[in-house]
Amino acid sequence: MRKQKKGIVEVKVIKGDINRALKKYKRKVNDSGHLMELRERQEFKKPTTVRRKQKMDAKRENDRKVLFEKWENGDNTITLFTKKKNKSNNSNKSEKKQEDLLAKYGLDRK
Repeated sequence: MRKQKKGIVEVKVIKGDINRALKKYKRKVNDSGHLMELRERQEFKKPTTVRRKQKMDAKRENDRKVLFEKWENGDNTITLFTKKKNKSNNSNKSEKKQEDLLAKYGLDRK
């Protein structure tokens, strides 16, 4: 992205081409950073929250770089997305609970 000096954004309409002028205006507003600053200032963020988010982002980026370096070096043991395994003990307990309740009220599973 091109960065321009912060100030008033102006665009001249040339030969009545409003669409092109609008496109240039949107680009200049985006490059000036006015909208991003407005979004950031809508809500106060504590300095500790900002620092914590920066640390978390830096850690995530570093972990990502390490994974890609390992992958490029030929490490085949890398797993990027892993699902947590369901604990079978808990599911058995919940099934037993349901069966006990059904038996208590005289209902049978069909």
